[in-house]
Amino acid sequence: MQSITITTPDDFHLHVRDGELMRLVVPHTARRFARAIIMPNLVPPIVSTELARQYRERILAAVPSDASFEPLMTLYLTEQTPAAEIAVAKASGYVHAVKWYPVGATTNSHHGVQNIEKCFEVLEAMQQHDLPLLVHPETTDPAVDTFDREAVFIDRVLAPVIERFPNLRVVLEHVTTHQGVQFVQAASSRVAATITAHHCLLNRVALFEGGLRPHHYCLPILKREEHRVAVMEAATSGHPRFFLGTDSAPHARTAKEAACGCAGIYTAHAAIELYAEVFDRAGTLDKLEAFASLNGAKFYGLPRNTTPIVLERKAWNVPESFSFGKDAIVPFRAGCQVGFQLVDGSEFERLA
Repeated sequence: MQSITITTPDDFHLHVRDGELMRLVVPHTARRFARAIIMPNLVPPIVSTELARQYRERILAAVPSDASFEPLMTLYLTEQTPAAEIAVAKASGYVHAVKWYPVGATTNSHHGVQNIEKCFEVLEAMQQHDLPLLVHPETTDPAVDTFDREAVFIDRVLAPVIERFPNLRVVLEHVTTHQGVQFVQAASSRVAATITAHHCLLNRVALFEGGLRPHHYCLPILKREEHRVAVMEAATSGHPRFFLGTDSAPHARTAKEAACGCAGIYTAHAAIELYAEVFDRAGTLDKLEAFASLNGAKFYGLPRNTTPIVLERKAWNVPESFSFGKDAIVPFRAGCQVGFQLVDGSEFERLA
C-alpha cells in the first residue's frame, strides 16, 4: 500500500501553550487534524469557562487562514472548582471535558488535586451533565517508583473513583502500561484511553541511547519494552475505546536541555504520519482510521469529520529544530526521517 486515505483525524490530547509558542505550534496541528482537545495547564491554569473562552479565541487567531480547525476546550480541576461551574461549562458548547492533574504529576500541575474526595461534588455534577473527566493517571507518592506510578494510581485512586461514579465518562490520558491497557479493556463503555505515538514507538532505553536524551523525556515516562508492546497492540487492535491523543508538548530547547529539564515530547509537526508508522509496522494500516478519526469522536459524542486526508509512504527529513524567537523547539525525530508524508506538503522546510 503506497498511500492511504482516511477521514480527517482528531487529536484528543494536545498542548499548544500560549503566546508566541502557541502561534508557532498551532499550524502544525491544524494542518493534520480537524479538532483537538486542548489541555488547560497554563500558568495560570484554565479553571473557568470564561478563561476557556478567552484561550479558545487566542488559539483560533493562530490558525492559518487556509485551515479549518476547532479547539475543544477543557477546564483544570482544582479542589476549589465550584460544582456550579460544570453546568456553565456544559452549556457553553465549547468546553468538552475537565482535566484531573494530581499535584506535582507533570508540567504546571501544582494547582492540581491533592485529595480527590474534595472534588466529589464536582464529579457528581460532571456525571449529571455528562462532561468527561480526563485523568493524568499517576500517583505522586514519593514512596512509589517512577515507573510504577500509573499502575499504582489506577489501583489505589482511579478504580475507587470510577466505582463511586459509574456513569461518569473517564479518559485515561496517554496510557503507558499493560496494567492501564487491561484496566480499560475490562472497564465499562464509559471508560476509554488515549495513546501517544511516542509511547508506541519508544521504550525507556531511548532515554539513554549514547547519553542522556532530554528530548525523549516525557511524563508519563517511557516504560519497559513489554509495556510499549502492550500499548502499541492496544492502539492497533481496533478496540473502540482506544483513540488518538498525541500529548504533543512543546518546550523551548533551553527548557529541555537544562539541569532540571521539562517533560514533554513535541510531535505535532508529524503527528498523524508517526501513527501511520506504528500501524504500518503492526500490519494494521486498515485500522488507523478508526483509531485516529472515529473512536474518539464517538466517545465524546461528536459528529464524524467529513473531509479526507491522504498519507503517502514517502520518507521526509524532519528539521533539526523550529525557530522560536531567540530559542528553538527540537521536534521528535529531529534530523531523522519519518516514513509517511501528508500529500501536498513542503511546510517543514519553510518553518525550519
